[in-house]
Amino acid sequence: LDSVDLIEAERLGIVVSYTPDAPAPAVTDLTMGLIYTLLRKVHVSNIQLHQGKWHRYMGKRLSDCTIGIIGAGRVGSQVIINLQALGCKRILYNDKKVRLKAENNDRVVFAEKEEIYKISDIISFHVPLDLETKNLITIKEIKLMKKDVLLVNTARGGIINERDLSIALQDKLIAGAAIDVYEDEPYSGE
Repeated sequence: LDSVDLIEAERLGIVVSYTPDAPAPAVTDLTMGLIYTLLRKVHVSNIQLHQGKWHRYMGKRLSDCTIGIIGAGRVGSQVIINLQALGCKRILYNDKKVRLKAENNDRVVFAEKEEIYKISDIISFHVPLDLETKNLITIKEIKLMKKDVLLVNTARGGIINERDLSIALQDKLIAGAAIDVYEDEPYSGE
C-alpha cells in the first residue's frame, strides 16, 4: 500500500483492499532465485558470455553456508522453510515479534542482528520499512560483515542505505548484493 493515496481513494469512494499473503510466495521464490544467482555468480557469467568472455565460476554451495534472515514473517519464514529443505548448513534469524516453531531444530536459531551480520555468508531482509528499519544497514553494519557476505533485499527500499551499499561494493567490503527494491523507483543511481 506504500504507493496508494489512501486519503484520495477514500474521498473518491474507492475501496482499497490489503492482501498481504498474495505476493508472499512470489517474493519467496524471487529471494531463493537471487540467493542462488549470487552464490553461483549466474549474473556475472551471463553478462560475460554476452560479451564473448568465457570464465567458469565455482561459487559456493548452499549446504556450506550460514544464512541470516532479518524478519521471519510471511516471506522470511517461507524462505527459512525452503533453505531447510535444501540442506542449508545453518539459518540464523531475527524478528522482534516472531519465534519460529522450527527453532527446536539446531539448524534454525534465533540470533541478535549483530551476530547475524558477523557470521552469515548470506543475509536476506524481510522486514517492513518503518522508523526502526530505515537505514538498518549502513556502512557501520557492513563493516561488521564478512568480506565475502552476500546481501539480498526483496523487502523494501530504504532498509539498506543505497549510498553505503554502493561504497561497500566498490571498495569490496562485501562480495555482492541482489536488490529488488529501492528507496525511489524507478531506480536511478550508483
